[in-house]
Amino acid sequence: MAVTKSEPEQTEFRFLVEGMHCASCVSKVEKSLLEIPGVTSASVNLATCEARLVHPAGSLNDSPICAALEGIGFSYEPLATGAQERTEQQAARQRALRGQLRTFLWAVPPALLVMIISIADLQFAGRNWVLLSLTVPVVCWAGLPFFTSAWKSLKHGRADMDSLIALGTGTAFGNSLVATIAPGLWSKPPHVYFDAATMITLFVLLGRLLEERAKGKTSQAVDRLLGIQVKSAHVIRDGREQQVALDDVLVGDRIVVRPGERIPVDGTILEGASTVDESMITGEPLPGTKTLGDEVIGGTLNQTGSFHFRAERVGDQTMLQQIVGLVRDAQGSKAPIARLADRISGYFVPFVIATAALTFLTWWMVAPAETAFQSAVLAAISVFIVACPCALGLATPTAVIVAMGQGAEHGILIKDGEALETAHKIDVILLDKTGTLTTGHPAVTDVELFEGVQREQLLSLAASLEQSSEHPIAQAIAASARQENVPLQTVQQFQAVPGHGAEGSIAGNRVYVGNVKLMRDRNVELGHLDERADALAAEGKTPILIAAEDRALGLIAVADPVKPTSAAAIRELKRLGIDVVMVTGDHVNTAHAVALQVGIDRVSAQLLPHQKSEEVKKLQGLPSVRKTVAMVGDGINDAPALAQADVGFAIATGTGTDIAIEASDVALVGNDLNGVVAAIQLSRRTMRIVRQNLFFAFLYNSLGIPIAAGVFYPIWHMMLPPMFAAAAMAASSVSVVTNSLRLRNFRPKKSQFVNEETRQEV
Repeated sequence: MAVTKSEPEQTEFRFLVEGMHCASCVSKVEKSLLEIPGVTSASVNLATCEARLVHPAGSLNDSPICAALEGIGFSYEPLATGAQERTEQQAARQRALRGQLRTFLWAVPPALLVMIISIADLQFAGRNWVLLSLTVPVVCWAGLPFFTSAWKSLKHGRADMDSLIALGTGTAFGNSLVATIAPGLWSKPPHVYFDAATMITLFVLLGRLLEERAKGKTSQAVDRLLGIQVKSAHVIRDGREQQVALDDVLVGDRIVVRPGERIPVDGTILEGASTVDESMITGEPLPGTKTLGDEVIGGTLNQTGSFHFRAERVGDQTMLQQIVGLVRDAQGSKAPIARLADRISGYFVPFVIATAALTFLTWWMVAPAETAFQSAVLAAISVFIVACPCALGLATPTAVIVAMGQGAEHGILIKDGEALETAHKIDVILLDKTGTLTTGHPAVTDVELFEGVQREQLLSLAASLEQSSEHPIAQAIAASARQENVPLQTVQQFQAVPGHGAEGSIAGNRVYVGNVKLMRDRNVELGHLDERADALAAEGKTPILIAAEDRALGLIAVADPVKPTSAAAIRELKRLGIDVVMVTGDHVNTAHAVALQVGIDRVSAQLLPHQKSEEVKKLQGLPSVRKTVAMVGDGINDAPALAQADVGFAIATGTGTDIAIEASDVALVGNDLNGVVAAIQLSRRTMRIVRQNLFFAFLYNSLGIPIAAGVFYPIWHMMLPPMFAAAAMAASSVSVVTNSLRLRNFRPKKSQFVNEETRQEV
């Protein structure tokens, strides 16, 4: 069991609850846990099966939790905390999932044979016995968990989807079994319903299999985050450097980091300087220069130099571990998908049973004595069969499965039905900047020249000096020179100036490439370039000045360019009635410059990962009205906000993409915001189809149950024989599936994805 301190006087327990299948299960578990003495808060996540309790420190152990869960038919399982325990728990769940898959695959052949014989109405000697032999392994073996779960529910006075499944399949199978073994009980050859029993079981098995596969992915975001953390650190102790396990690093340790290594823990630089890629934390594409006294963050990547730093936050106190905690908490706090079928199941099952019992008693009393029992049994069976939850159970999953397939064809990878359902009601969407609105890769955007200086000359000097550097700005300048086929020159006496630029001798001249501070330190007269550099910086660009001896030659501006599709996609989001907000770790000037280009009015800049998550929480908890909030990002720094949002969209690009994808609900392979627009359109259309499906399912039950019970017999002298009840049940299922298949025609409207420049050219 994981125990962590959430408040000074409160302790948090985390554990797994086994046996939950629907929203009503979650409600019963939470209610039971809240009744444990001392528990002040309880939340249960259906997707992860994880429960969290908050209670006074030291006042609770496993025993009351186990007793509370067992008392309502569920079981307790400790939550794995160590890496080895997590691995073993994941392996056990994978084995269980493979077992479910094998069960489903074994059930498919006999179920299909039953359907073929029944639909084709094949007649041969011993037909019912053949159907019985094919149905027994499907219903009594593959479908056994439904009956055991329904029995547990019955013992504890509750009803859920398994109760409906057991009721429908049990009635169809039981009647068919009696009709096969003792056909003489009927005055004429009885009808059998083996096809209904097998197909109900098969469809539900498929739904459960897909559900468990989706659940298995919820913990991968945390596992990938933990995988970033290094396993050891180079620590100086007793005057010598030694490698120690990360868990053995102490606050105050002096740690050595070399080029290409990840920083093990958080701390402050004591000696040396380097550039550090912090994009996993800030989202900013350009690495920052770190010198004496600067803070470094565990998990970030050291690039160019070596340095020593003092460990100040270790273990669970590092920023990376805090991000892990935020993702885990946000995933655990998500509400389960609201399935209408689950919500009404607690009322529907007793209603069906009462209706069937009343039907039986009524016909037994009013029918002629010689046929009273037979008429009563057939009428009651008709009620059970026509009330079978097959269409009700198919209403949502069939639409969701088709929609997910269509989404995948358009580069929209939707993880579960909850995300698909929630996306249709998004009110506010938060967008990261780097890699989401922009390309995430710096490029040359402007070249300013002093009079008499040629563009090729300027690029040649700058690229020659920067060609050996691994800094992204240097690489952008070198890439621009290569694209324009600019020749490079030999550099002598090269020297890097940390935080400012570089210098060296080219053809006998001392050449400087860097920021304004470097030029002033070298007594270079900048002229109008000083003001131009300030103007470019205000636009969110990084100006790089080039000088030879004491004469400025020009400047090159480098920036992360906006994706050409961003502005059009944001216009479409606004047309759909969605508010758009930018949240970024980048500088304020850069953020506002990009927002102006793409048409965003609300901007929050210089945010750390936990602050992005807080922005999501603020919007979700507005006092006036609860907002449905989406987040779009592409990096590790976006993971907490992606997990906290009602729907998280991950752009498949940039550093930490894998972790962003795992923390999100929807992954966009198309690498731009058009995928977000298409996903919302797909969600809205899917939910229309789901509502139609539920209407069809309820319509059949609403009309079928009274007819099966014989309500209209006094008027039209019409009954609904069990065989027609089965046909009506099958028709409802066919109508639901056919309606869902209409989603295969979904196509994003290309005209909505054309930006203004392209539209004008066309």
